[in-house]
Amino acid sequence: MEKILVLDFGGQYNQLIARRVRDLKVYAEILPYTTPLDTIREAGYKGIIFTGGPNSVYEEASPHYTPDILKLGIPVLGICYGAQLMAWMLKGEIRHASTREYGRTEITANPSSLLFKGVPEKSLCWMSHTDYIAKAPKNFLISAWSEHCPVAAMENPKKRLYAVQFHPEVSHTEFGQTLLANFIFQICGCKGDWEMEDFIERTVKELRATIGDKGVILGLSGGVDSSVAAALLSRAVGEKLTCVFVDQGLMRKDEGDMVEAAFKDLFPMHFVRVECQEEFLSHLKGVTDPEEKRKIIGVQFYQVFWDKVRDLYSGGFFAQGTIYPDRIESGKGDAAKIKTHHNQVGMPEDIHFDGIIEPLKDLFKDEVRAVGERLGLPHDLVWRQPFPGPGLGVRVIGEVTAERVHILQEADAVLRDEISKSGYEEKLAQFFAVLPGVRTVGVMGDARTYSELIAIRAVTTDDFMTADWAKIPYDILGRISNRIINEVDGVNRVVYDITQKPPGTVEWE
Repeated sequence: MEKILVLDFGGQYNQLIARRVRDLKVYAEILPYTTPLDTIREAGYKGIIFTGGPNSVYEEASPHYTPDILKLGIPVLGICYGAQLMAWMLKGEIRHASTREYGRTEITANPSSLLFKGVPEKSLCWMSHTDYIAKAPKNFLISAWSEHCPVAAMENPKKRLYAVQFHPEVSHTEFGQTLLANFIFQICGCKGDWEMEDFIERTVKELRATIGDKGVILGLSGGVDSSVAAALLSRAVGEKLTCVFVDQGLMRKDEGDMVEAAFKDLFPMHFVRVECQEEFLSHLKGVTDPEEKRKIIGVQFYQVFWDKVRDLYSGGFFAQGTIYPDRIESGKGDAAKIKTHHNQVGMPEDIHFDGIIEPLKDLFKDEVRAVGERLGLPHDLVWRQPFPGPGLGVRVIGEVTAERVHILQEADAVLRDEISKSGYEEKLAQFFAVLPGVRTVGVMGDARTYSELIAIRAVTTDDFMTADWAKIPYDILGRISNRIINEVDGVNRVVYDITQKPPGTVEWE
Protein backbone atom coordinates (compact mmCIF):
# COMPACT_ATOMS: atom_id res chain seq x y z
CA MET A 1 0.00 0.00 0.00
CA GLU A 2 1.38 3.40 -0.99
CA LYS A 3 1.76 5.74 1.99
CA ILE A 4 2.48 9.41 2.66
CA LEU A 5 4.09 10.44 5.96
CA VAL A 6 2.84 13.60 7.66
CA LEU A 7 5.64 14.54 10.04
CA ASP A 8 4.05 16.47 12.91
CA PHE A 9 5.76 19.61 14.22
CA GLY A 10 2.89 20.70 16.46
CA GLY A 11 0.53 22.76 14.29
CA GLN A 12 -3.25 22.91 14.55
CA TYR A 13 -3.95 21.59 11.03
CA ASN A 14 -1.74 18.52 11.03
CA GLN A 15 -4.47 15.90 10.85
CA LEU A 16 -6.27 18.01 8.27
CA ILE A 17 -3.26 17.59 6.00
CA ALA A 18 -3.53 13.82 6.35
CA ARG A 19 -7.27 14.01 5.68
CA ARG A 20 -6.68 15.97 2.47
CA VAL A 21 -4.23 13.31 1.34
CA ARG A 22 -6.76 10.59 2.13
CA ASP A 23 -9.32 12.54 0.08
CA LEU A 24 -7.02 11.78 -2.84
CA LYS A 25 -7.32 8.06 -2.01
CA VAL A 26 -3.77 7.82 -0.76
CA TYR A 27 -3.18 6.53 2.76
CA ALA A 28 -1.52 9.06 5.07
CA GLU A 29 -0.24 8.51 8.57
CA ILE A 30 1.03 10.99 11.13
CA LEU A 31 4.19 10.53 13.16
CA PRO A 32 5.76 12.97 15.64
CA TYR A 33 8.95 14.82 14.79
CA THR A 34 10.69 12.65 17.41
CA THR A 35 10.36 9.59 15.14
CA PRO A 36 13.82 8.12 14.37
CA LEU A 37 15.10 8.57 10.83
CA ASP A 38 15.63 4.81 10.46
CA THR A 39 11.93 4.22 11.14
CA ILE A 40 11.01 6.63 8.36
CA ARG A 41 13.62 5.21 6.00
CA GLU A 42 12.36 1.64 6.41
CA ALA A 43 8.62 2.40 6.12
CA GLY A 44 8.56 2.78 2.34
CA TYR A 45 6.84 6.17 2.17
CA LYS A 46 6.14 7.64 -1.27
CA GLY A 47 6.39 11.17 0.10
CA ILE A 48 6.83 13.21 3.29
CA ILE A 49 5.00 16.35 4.37
CA PHE A 50 6.43 18.61 7.09
CA THR A 51 3.54 20.24 8.96
CA GLY A 52 3.13 23.71 10.37
CA GLY A 53 3.78 24.60 13.98
CA PRO A 54 3.63 27.56 16.41
CA ASN A 55 7.39 27.91 16.97
CA SER A 56 10.28 29.78 15.35
CA VAL A 57 12.86 27.52 13.73
CA TYR A 58 15.80 29.62 14.95
CA GLU A 59 14.87 29.04 18.62
CA GLU A 60 16.79 26.21 20.26
CA ALA A 61 13.72 24.76 21.99
CA SER A 62 11.70 24.55 18.76
CA PRO A 63 11.03 21.14 17.16
CA HIS A 64 13.77 20.29 14.66
CA TYR A 65 14.83 17.27 12.64
CA THR A 66 18.01 15.95 11.13
CA PRO A 67 18.74 17.39 7.66
CA ASP A 68 19.49 13.81 6.60
CA ILE A 69 15.77 13.32 6.02
CA LEU A 70 16.18 15.52 2.94
CA LYS A 71 18.78 13.09 1.57
CA LEU A 72 16.58 9.97 1.55
CA GLY A 73 15.50 10.55 -2.03
CA ILE A 74 11.86 10.75 -0.91
CA PRO A 75 9.92 13.84 -2.10
CA VAL A 76 9.31 16.33 0.72
CA LEU A 77 6.74 19.13 0.96
CA GLY A 78 7.18 21.66 3.77
CA ILE A 79 4.10 23.64 4.89
CA CYS A 80 4.37 26.92 6.86
CA TYR A 81 6.73 26.07 9.76
CA GLY A 82 7.69 23.01 7.73
CA ALA A 83 8.73 25.28 4.84
CA GLN A 84 10.84 27.42 7.16
CA LEU A 85 12.35 24.31 8.71
CA MET A 86 13.39 23.02 5.29
CA ALA A 87 14.98 26.37 4.47
CA TRP A 88 16.71 26.51 7.87
CA MET A 89 18.11 22.96 7.53
CA LEU A 90 19.56 23.87 4.13
CA LYS A 91 21.14 27.16 5.27
CA GLY A 92 18.45 29.49 3.98
CA GLU A 93 17.65 32.68 5.89
CA ILE A 94 14.65 32.97 8.24
CA ARG A 95 13.60 36.33 9.68
CA HIS A 96 10.90 37.67 11.95
CA ALA A 97 8.35 39.52 9.82
CA SER A 98 7.72 43.21 10.50
CA THR A 99 4.26 42.75 8.93
CA ARG A 100 2.50 39.55 9.95
CA GLU A 101 0.48 37.79 7.26
CA TYR A 102 -2.73 36.23 8.54
CA GLY A 103 -5.77 35.24 6.53
CA ARG A 104 -6.50 35.24 2.81
CA THR A 105 -3.53 36.54 0.84
CA GLU A 106 -2.97 36.88 -2.89
CA ILE A 107 0.10 35.10 -4.22
CA THR A 108 1.76 35.09 -7.60
CA ALA A 109 2.95 31.67 -8.77
CA ASN A 110 5.49 30.62 -11.36
CA PRO A 111 3.40 28.66 -13.94
CA SER A 112 6.38 26.50 -14.85
CA SER A 113 6.45 24.92 -11.37
CA LEU A 114 5.16 21.34 -11.33
CA LEU A 115 3.78 21.97 -7.85
CA PHE A 116 1.58 24.77 -9.19
CA LYS A 117 0.42 22.93 -12.32
CA GLY A 118 -3.19 23.94 -13.00
CA VAL A 119 -3.04 26.84 -10.51
CA PRO A 120 -3.62 30.36 -11.95
CA GLU A 121 -0.77 32.82 -11.80
CA LYS A 122 -2.76 34.86 -9.27
CA SER A 123 -4.74 33.08 -6.54
CA LEU A 124 -5.75 33.40 -2.89
CA CYS A 125 -4.18 31.32 -0.16
CA TRP A 126 -4.38 31.16 3.63
CA MET A 127 -1.34 32.61 5.40
CA SER A 128 -0.62 32.38 9.12
CA HIS A 129 2.95 33.28 10.02
CA THR A 130 5.13 35.77 11.89
CA ASP A 131 8.45 34.48 10.51
CA TYR A 132 9.27 34.18 6.83
CA ILE A 133 11.90 32.83 4.46
CA ALA A 134 13.98 35.89 3.60
CA LYS A 135 16.39 33.97 1.37
CA ALA A 136 15.87 30.54 -0.18
CA PRO A 137 18.64 27.92 0.19
CA LYS A 138 21.21 27.43 -2.53
CA ASN A 139 19.86 25.79 -5.72
CA PHE A 140 16.23 26.52 -4.76
CA LEU A 141 13.89 28.37 -7.10
CA ILE A 142 11.27 30.78 -5.80
CA SER A 143 8.00 29.46 -7.20
CA ALA A 144 5.52 31.86 -5.52
CA TRP A 145 5.53 35.16 -3.66
CA SER A 146 3.18 37.73 -2.12
CA GLU A 147 3.34 41.42 -1.26
CA HIS A 148 4.91 40.80 2.15
CA CYS A 149 6.39 37.34 1.62
CA PRO A 150 9.28 37.12 -0.88
CA VAL A 151 9.30 33.30 -0.70
CA ALA A 152 5.69 32.12 -0.53
CA ALA A 153 6.89 28.88 -2.17
CA MET A 154 10.25 27.44 -3.16
CA GLU A 155 11.49 24.24 -4.76
CA ASN A 156 14.44 22.17 -5.82
CA PRO A 157 12.91 19.90 -8.50
CA LYS A 158 16.10 17.90 -8.97
CA LYS A 159 16.07 16.79 -5.32
CA ARG A 160 12.24 16.79 -5.23
CA LEU A 161 12.11 19.22 -2.32
CA TYR A 162 9.19 21.66 -2.21
CA ALA A 163 7.91 24.16 0.35
CA VAL A 164 5.00 26.58 0.72
CA GLN A 165 4.63 29.29 3.35
CA PHE A 166 0.83 29.12 3.22
CA HIS A 167 -1.63 26.34 4.20
CA PRO A 168 -2.87 24.41 1.13
CA GLU A 169 -4.84 22.03 3.37
CA VAL A 170 -7.46 24.59 4.51
CA SER A 171 -10.49 25.38 2.35
CA HIS A 172 -9.65 29.11 2.30
CA THR A 173 -6.73 28.36 -0.07
CA GLU A 174 -8.42 28.40 -3.46
CA PHE A 175 -6.28 25.79 -5.21
CA GLY A 176 -4.84 24.04 -2.17
CA GLN A 177 -6.14 20.59 -3.09
CA THR A 178 -4.78 21.00 -6.63
CA LEU A 179 -1.38 21.76 -5.18
CA LEU A 180 -1.50 18.75 -2.86
CA ALA A 181 -2.65 16.54 -5.73
CA ASN A 182 0.30 17.72 -7.80
CA PHE A 183 2.66 16.78 -5.00
CA ILE A 184 1.03 13.39 -4.38
CA PHE A 185 0.60 12.29 -8.00
CA GLN A 186 2.99 14.32 -10.17
CA ILE A 187 5.94 14.46 -7.77
CA CYS A 188 5.53 11.41 -5.50
CA GLY A 189 4.07 9.19 -8.24
CA CYS A 190 1.14 7.83 -6.21
CA LYS A 191 -1.78 6.09 -7.93
CA GLY A 192 -4.58 6.78 -5.43
CA ASP A 193 -6.01 3.33 -4.67
CA TRP A 194 -6.76 3.54 -0.93
CA GLU A 195 -10.42 3.28 0.18
CA MET A 196 -12.24 3.89 3.48
CA GLU A 197 -13.13 0.21 3.52
CA ASP A 198 -9.44 -0.41 4.18
CA PHE A 199 -9.77 1.62 7.39
CA ILE A 200 -12.81 -0.38 8.54
CA GLU A 201 -11.22 -3.76 7.92
CA ARG A 202 -7.96 -2.74 9.58
CA THR A 203 -9.71 -1.17 12.60
CA VAL A 204 -12.04 -4.13 13.20
CA LYS A 205 -9.06 -6.47 13.00
CA GLU A 206 -7.09 -4.32 15.47
CA LEU A 207 -10.08 -4.12 17.86
CA ARG A 208 -10.50 -7.88 17.89
CA ALA A 209 -6.81 -8.37 18.53
CA THR A 210 -6.78 -5.79 21.33
CA ILE A 211 -10.02 -6.74 23.11
CA GLY A 212 -9.88 -10.49 22.65
CA ASP A 213 -12.31 -12.26 25.00
CA LYS A 214 -12.66 -9.27 27.33
CA GLY A 215 -15.48 -6.75 27.50
CA VAL A 216 -15.58 -3.10 26.51
CA ILE A 217 -17.76 -0.24 27.72
CA LEU A 218 -18.69 2.86 25.73
CA GLY A 219 -20.44 6.07 26.73
CA LEU A 220 -23.09 6.33 24.00
CA SER A 221 -24.43 9.85 23.47
CA GLY A 222 -26.44 9.06 20.35
CA GLY A 223 -24.31 11.40 18.27
CA VAL A 224 -22.51 10.41 15.10
CA ASP A 225 -19.13 9.80 16.70
CA SER A 226 -20.22 7.49 19.53
CA SER A 227 -22.68 5.72 17.23
CA VAL A 228 -20.04 4.89 14.62
CA ALA A 229 -17.64 3.88 17.37
CA ALA A 230 -20.34 1.57 18.73
CA ALA A 231 -20.92 0.10 15.27
CA LEU A 232 -17.22 -0.65 14.82
CA LEU A 233 -16.99 -2.17 18.28
CA SER A 234 -20.18 -4.15 17.70
CA ARG A 235 -18.78 -5.60 14.49
CA ALA A 236 -15.60 -6.51 16.32
CA VAL A 237 -16.87 -7.88 19.64
CA GLY A 238 -20.69 -8.03 19.47
CA GLU A 239 -22.32 -8.76 22.84
CA LYS A 240 -19.10 -7.96 24.70
CA LEU A 241 -20.01 -4.27 24.19
CA THR A 242 -21.90 -2.40 26.92
CA CYS A 243 -23.18 1.09 26.04
CA VAL A 244 -24.27 3.50 28.77
CA PHE A 245 -26.29 6.61 27.91
CA VAL A 246 -25.98 9.32 30.57
CA ASP A 247 -28.94 11.67 30.06
CA GLN A 248 -27.78 14.75 31.93
CA GLY A 249 -30.81 16.82 30.90
CA LEU A 250 -28.67 19.08 28.71
CA MET A 251 -29.70 17.60 25.38
CA ARG A 252 -32.06 19.05 22.78
CA LYS A 253 -35.81 18.84 23.24
CA ASP A 254 -37.02 15.21 23.55
CA GLU A 255 -33.60 13.98 22.47
CA GLY A 256 -33.12 11.61 25.38
CA ASP A 257 -36.18 9.61 24.38
CA MET A 258 -35.08 9.65 20.75
CA VAL A 259 -31.62 8.35 21.61
CA GLU A 260 -33.05 5.45 23.58
CA ALA A 261 -35.53 4.57 20.84
CA ALA A 262 -32.85 4.77 18.13
CA PHE A 263 -30.13 2.76 19.85
CA LYS A 264 -31.73 0.27 22.19
CA ASP A 265 -32.31 -2.27 19.42
CA LEU A 266 -29.85 -0.99 16.80
CA PHE A 267 -26.74 -2.91 17.86
CA PRO A 268 -26.14 -6.30 19.49
CA MET A 269 -25.11 -4.80 22.83
CA HIS A 270 -26.28 -3.93 26.35
CA PHE A 271 -27.94 -0.47 26.58
CA VAL A 272 -28.38 1.41 29.87
CA ARG A 273 -29.94 4.88 30.30
CA VAL A 274 -29.27 7.07 33.35
CA GLU A 275 -31.47 10.19 33.82
CA CYS A 276 -29.82 12.77 36.09
CA GLN A 277 -30.59 16.40 35.15
CA GLU A 278 -31.10 17.58 38.74
CA GLU A 279 -27.76 16.15 39.80
CA PHE A 280 -25.89 17.88 36.97
CA LEU A 281 -27.61 21.23 37.51
CA SER A 282 -26.80 21.17 41.21
CA HIS A 283 -23.09 20.92 40.41
CA LEU A 284 -23.36 23.74 37.84
CA LYS A 285 -25.15 26.14 40.17
CA GLY A 286 -23.44 29.55 40.15
CA VAL A 287 -20.78 28.47 37.59
CA THR A 288 -20.27 30.81 34.60
CA ASP A 289 -16.75 30.12 33.30
CA PRO A 290 -16.97 27.93 30.15
CA GLU A 291 -13.87 25.87 30.91
CA GLU A 292 -15.07 25.23 34.45
CA LYS A 293 -18.49 24.19 33.14
CA ARG A 294 -16.90 21.78 30.67
CA LYS A 295 -14.75 20.24 33.39
CA ILE A 296 -17.66 19.93 35.82
CA ILE A 297 -19.88 18.31 33.20
CA GLY A 298 -17.06 16.01 32.13
CA VAL A 299 -16.16 14.95 35.65
CA GLN A 300 -19.81 14.58 36.66
CA PHE A 301 -20.48 12.54 33.53
CA TYR A 302 -17.76 10.11 34.49
CA GLN A 303 -18.91 9.98 38.10
CA VAL A 304 -22.47 9.07 37.11
CA PHE A 305 -21.17 6.80 34.38
CA TRP A 306 -18.89 4.78 36.67
CA ASP A 307 -21.36 4.69 39.55
CA LYS A 308 -23.89 3.11 37.20
CA VAL A 309 -21.64 0.59 35.50
CA ARG A 310 -19.62 -0.67 38.47
CA ASP A 311 -22.32 -3.25 39.15
CA LEU A 312 -22.56 -4.17 35.47
CA TYR A 313 -18.97 -4.46 34.40
CA SER A 314 -15.50 -5.24 35.69
CA GLY A 315 -12.23 -5.37 33.82
CA GLY A 316 -11.82 -5.05 30.08
CA PHE A 317 -11.57 -1.82 28.10
CA PHE A 318 -13.05 1.66 28.08
CA ALA A 319 -14.02 3.08 24.66
CA GLN A 320 -14.60 6.67 23.53
CA GLY A 321 -15.98 8.21 20.34
CA THR A 322 -13.11 10.69 20.19
CA ILE A 323 -12.36 12.11 16.74
CA TYR A 324 -9.32 14.11 15.76
CA PRO A 325 -10.68 17.67 16.18
CA ASP A 326 -11.43 16.74 19.81
CA ARG A 327 -7.80 15.86 20.34
CA ILE A 328 -6.15 18.82 18.64
CA GLU A 329 -8.56 21.39 20.13
CA SER A 330 -7.86 19.95 23.57
CA GLY A 331 -4.16 20.60 23.03
CA LYS A 332 -2.88 17.04 22.92
CA GLY A 333 0.79 16.67 22.04
CA ASP A 334 2.44 19.93 20.97
CA ALA A 335 -0.71 21.53 19.54
CA ALA A 336 -1.85 24.73 21.26
CA LYS A 337 -4.93 24.30 23.46
CA ILE A 338 -8.19 25.84 22.23
CA LYS A 339 -10.80 24.20 24.47
CA THR A 340 -11.28 21.11 26.60
CA HIS A 341 -13.55 18.40 25.20
CA HIS A 342 -15.73 16.22 27.41
CA ASN A 343 -14.16 13.03 26.14
CA GLN A 344 -10.67 14.28 26.88
CA VAL A 345 -11.15 14.35 30.68
CA GLY A 346 -9.29 11.63 32.58
CA MET A 347 -10.87 8.63 34.27
CA PRO A 348 -11.46 8.56 38.05
CA GLU A 349 -8.34 7.28 39.80
CA ASP A 350 -10.13 4.32 41.39
CA ILE A 351 -11.12 2.85 38.03
CA HIS A 352 -8.64 0.49 36.41
CA PHE A 353 -9.19 -0.81 32.90
CA ASP A 354 -6.91 -2.65 30.53
CA GLY A 355 -6.78 0.37 28.24
CA ILE A 356 -8.64 3.12 26.42
CA ILE A 357 -9.92 2.43 22.92
CA GLU A 358 -10.57 5.31 20.51
CA PRO A 359 -11.31 3.71 17.12
CA LEU A 360 -12.09 7.06 15.40
CA LYS A 361 -9.29 9.13 16.91
CA ASP A 362 -7.58 9.83 13.56
CA LEU A 363 -10.70 10.72 11.56
CA PHE A 364 -12.51 13.95 10.80
CA LYS A 365 -16.29 14.26 10.93
CA ASP A 366 -16.90 13.63 7.24
CA GLU A 367 -14.70 10.54 7.37
CA VAL A 368 -16.61 9.28 10.40
CA ARG A 369 -19.84 9.66 8.43
CA ALA A 370 -18.33 7.75 5.51
CA VAL A 371 -17.42 4.91 7.87
CA GLY A 372 -20.95 4.94 9.31
CA GLU A 373 -22.51 4.65 5.86
CA ARG A 374 -20.24 1.75 4.95
CA LEU A 375 -21.20 0.02 8.20
CA GLY A 376 -24.87 0.26 7.20
CA LEU A 377 -26.05 2.74 9.83
CA PRO A 378 -29.34 4.57 9.06
CA HIS A 379 -28.92 7.71 6.95
CA ASP A 380 -30.62 9.98 9.51
CA LEU A 381 -28.28 8.75 12.21
CA VAL A 382 -25.11 9.08 10.15
CA TRP A 383 -25.97 12.63 9.10
CA ARG A 384 -27.02 13.93 12.50
CA GLN A 385 -25.35 17.22 13.27
CA PRO A 386 -22.46 17.45 15.73
CA PHE A 387 -23.53 18.12 19.29
CA PRO A 388 -21.06 19.11 22.02
CA GLY A 389 -20.42 16.59 24.75
CA PRO A 390 -21.36 19.10 27.48
CA GLY A 391 -24.59 19.61 25.53
CA LEU A 392 -26.55 22.79 26.12
CA GLY A 393 -24.29 23.49 29.06
CA VAL A 394 -22.01 25.34 26.65
CA ARG A 395 -24.83 26.86 24.60
CA VAL A 396 -26.36 28.45 27.68
CA ILE A 397 -23.79 31.18 28.23
CA GLY A 398 -23.27 31.88 31.90
CA GLU A 399 -25.03 29.96 34.66
CA VAL A 400 -26.94 26.84 33.59
CA THR A 401 -30.38 26.50 35.21
CA ALA A 402 -33.39 24.34 34.43
CA GLU A 403 -35.35 27.41 33.28
CA ARG A 404 -32.60 28.60 30.93
CA VAL A 405 -32.10 25.09 29.51
CA HIS A 406 -35.86 24.87 28.86
CA ILE A 407 -35.88 28.23 27.04
CA LEU A 408 -32.99 27.16 24.83
CA GLN A 409 -34.50 23.75 24.12
CA GLU A 410 -37.75 25.34 22.95
CA ALA A 411 -35.98 27.95 20.78
CA ASP A 412 -33.69 25.33 19.26
CA ALA A 413 -36.67 23.10 18.49
CA VAL A 414 -38.34 25.95 16.58
CA LEU A 415 -35.13 26.61 14.65
CA ARG A 416 -34.80 22.96 13.65
CA ASP A 417 -38.42 22.69 12.66
CA GLU A 418 -38.26 25.73 10.38
CA ILE A 419 -34.95 24.76 8.78
CA SER A 420 -36.34 21.28 8.11
CA LYS A 421 -39.56 22.61 6.61
CA SER A 422 -37.66 25.06 4.39
CA GLY A 423 -35.63 22.29 2.72
CA TYR A 424 -32.46 24.19 3.60
CA GLU A 425 -31.12 21.66 6.09
CA GLU A 426 -28.90 19.76 3.65
CA LYS A 427 -27.08 22.98 2.77
CA LEU A 428 -25.91 23.46 6.36
CA ALA A 429 -23.15 21.62 8.17
CA GLN A 430 -24.42 22.67 11.58
CA PHE A 431 -27.06 25.02 13.02
CA PHE A 432 -28.27 25.65 16.54
CA ALA A 433 -29.55 28.24 18.99
CA VAL A 434 -27.54 29.90 21.76
CA LEU A 435 -28.76 31.63 24.93
CA PRO A 436 -26.12 34.36 25.46
CA GLY A 437 -27.46 35.54 28.80
CA VAL A 438 -28.26 39.01 27.48
CA ARG A 439 -31.58 40.68 28.29
CA THR A 440 -32.93 43.34 25.96
CA VAL A 441 -35.79 45.83 25.96
CA GLY A 442 -38.80 45.01 23.81
CA VAL A 443 -42.49 45.68 23.37
CA MET A 444 -44.96 42.79 23.22
CA GLY A 445 -48.60 43.80 22.99
CA ASP A 446 -48.82 47.08 24.84
CA ALA A 447 -46.31 46.12 27.49
CA ARG A 448 -42.61 46.78 27.82
CA THR A 449 -40.50 43.63 28.18
CA TYR A 450 -36.98 42.98 29.39
CA SER A 451 -36.34 39.44 28.22
CA GLU A 452 -33.77 36.99 26.89
CA LEU A 453 -31.99 37.19 23.53
CA ILE A 454 -31.57 34.10 21.35
CA ALA A 455 -28.63 33.89 18.93
CA ILE A 456 -28.73 31.63 15.86
CA ARG A 457 -25.52 29.99 14.61
CA ALA A 458 -25.39 28.21 11.23
CA VAL A 459 -22.27 27.27 9.28
CA THR A 460 -21.13 25.57 6.09
CA THR A 461 -17.87 23.62 6.10
CA ASP A 462 -16.08 20.59 4.68
CA ASP A 463 -14.05 19.66 7.74
CA PHE A 464 -15.02 21.86 10.74
CA MET A 465 -11.45 23.10 11.00
CA THR A 466 -12.56 26.16 9.03
CA ALA A 467 -16.16 27.28 8.48
CA ASP A 468 -18.22 30.04 6.84
CA TRP A 469 -21.42 31.46 8.26
CA ALA A 470 -24.38 30.22 6.24
CA LYS A 471 -26.23 32.66 3.95
CA ILE A 472 -29.70 31.55 5.03
CA PRO A 473 -32.40 33.45 3.07
CA TYR A 474 -33.96 36.34 4.97
CA ASP A 475 -37.48 34.95 4.70
CA ILE A 476 -36.41 31.77 6.53
CA LEU A 477 -34.62 33.76 9.21
CA GLY A 478 -37.69 35.95 9.53
CA ARG A 479 -39.98 32.97 10.14
CA ILE A 480 -37.56 31.54 12.70
CA SER A 481 -37.39 34.83 14.59
CA ASN A 482 -41.14 35.34 14.54
CA ARG A 483 -41.90 31.85 15.82
CA ILE A 484 -39.27 31.92 18.58
CA ILE A 485 -40.50 35.26 19.92
CA ASN A 486 -44.14 34.19 19.77
CA GLU A 487 -43.77 30.62 20.98
CA VAL A 488 -40.95 30.71 23.53
CA ASP A 489 -41.78 32.41 26.80
CA GLY A 490 -39.09 34.77 28.06
CA VAL A 491 -37.57 35.68 24.66
CA ASN A 492 -38.08 39.00 22.87
CA ARG A 493 -35.16 39.25 20.42
CA VAL A 494 -33.34 36.99 17.92
CA VAL A 495 -29.94 37.72 16.28
CA TYR A 496 -27.86 35.86 13.68
CA ASP A 497 -24.12 35.13 14.07
CA ILE A 498 -22.12 35.97 10.90
CA THR A 499 -18.61 35.09 12.16
CA GLN A 500 -16.24 32.81 10.21
CA LYS A 501 -14.04 30.13 11.77
CA PRO A 502 -11.34 31.28 12.29
CA PRO A 503 -11.29 33.74 14.01
CA GLY A 504 -14.44 32.48 15.77
CA THR A 505 -15.24 28.86 16.61
CA VAL A 506 -18.42 27.05 15.62
CA GLU A 507 -19.59 26.86 19.22
CA TRP A 508 -19.76 29.99 21.37
CA GLU A 509 -18.04 28.39 24.36
